[in-house]
Amino acid sequence: MKRPDNSTITMDQLRESSMAQQAFTYWFADHGHVRSPFPAYLRDDLREVALAAFKQWLSKLDSKALDEMNEEVAFGKFEEVIFQEAIRLVRSEDEALTLRFPFLPRIGDRIEGGAVEGREGGNIVRTRSILREGKDEFMLVKVENLASGTAWETRFELP
Repeated sequence: MKRPDNSTITMDQLRESSMAQQAFTYWFADHGHVRSPFPAYLRDDLREVALAAFKQWLSKLDSKALDEMNEEVAFGKFEEVIFQEAIRLVRSEDEALTLRFPFLPRIGDRIEGGAVEGREGGNIVRTRSILREGKDEFMLVKVENLASGTAWETRFELP
């Protein structure tokens, strides 16, 4: 993205920018092991609120900050804004979890249980939630073994 004049950049310019188009194209599609964390129902609204929030962020920058900003910084901030705004728009806590941790297992995902007794073979994630212990956060994942129907759970520390 070329250096914007933060006082005159328009929503149309942002909407048509390669930065915005690339970010939305990437994050609104699946790419092999990277699945889109954005529910389809919010994408149209998200485009507009994210662009408006980014425009507002730009308008608060002074000329020195704008001079120092490069495409990588602008793109990173824009992605951050997309995720922040999406969390405000989702309908469920689980959708918010997917946005916070887009690369972790989701409800309905199949996972292999390995050689652990009662977990062998295929399993499916049924629920997940956040546990807080002091300053530490953990994701609690409840899973069902497909062969036996036995439920089990695990938790792991979040970054």
